Amino acid sequence: MKYKNSVFIGASLDGYIADKNGGLEWLDMIPNPNGESLGYFEFTANIDALVMGRTTFETVLGFDVDWPYTKPVFVLSNTLDNIPKSHEGKAFLVKGPLTEVLEHIHQKGYHRLYIDGGTTIQNFLKEDLVDEMIITTIPILLGGGYPLFAELPKTLEFELVESKVYLNQLTSRHYVRKRID
Repeated sequence: MKYKNSVFIGASLDGYIADKNGGLEWLDMIPNPNGESLGYFEFTANIDALVMGRTTFETVLGFDVDWPYTKPVFVLSNTLDNIPKSHEGKAFLVKGPLTEVLEHIHQKGYHRLYIDGGTTIQNFLKEDLVDEMIITTIPILLGGGYPLFAELPKTLEFELVESKVYLNQLTSRHYVRKRID
C-alpha cells in the first residue's frame, strides 16, 4: 500500500482516551520498570509523519518533556494561526478538508501517517481514511471522558491481525481495515 493512515492509541476498558478532565495520568498506571516501548518504537519506525489535532498538539506542548517526535508533525486546526516559534520546523499547521490535507502532505513525500488525537481519529474514521489501528487497552474503567470512537455514517469492518500482552496487563490489538476492491 503506497499510502497508509495508522492509529496507535491507548484506551480504557470503557473506550475512553482521556478522563473527564482531559487527564492522561491513568495511561501510566501499570508499572513499567524496564521502560518497555509497548510497541510504540516499532510502530513509529514505520511512519513518515504524524497528523494530530490542535488539542492533542497543545496537550503535548504542556508536557514537561522535550519535544517527543523526531518526524514531522502536521497539526490540523481551523483556529490556530501559526505554530509557536519554539516548534517551527518541527510542526506544521494544516487546514481544510482531510482529503486536501492528505494530498498536501503526500506531495511533501510523507505517505505513511500516524493519526493521533481523539477528534482527528474520529474525523478520519468518518471519512473512511484509517487503514490500521493499534489500540492498547489499559485495565481501568473511567466511567466517562473523551471517547475514542463516535458515531459513523457507515459501518467500517476491520480485521484483527495481531494481539499482544504487555506488562502482563495491557492488551494491544492490531486491526487492518477490510476493504472490498
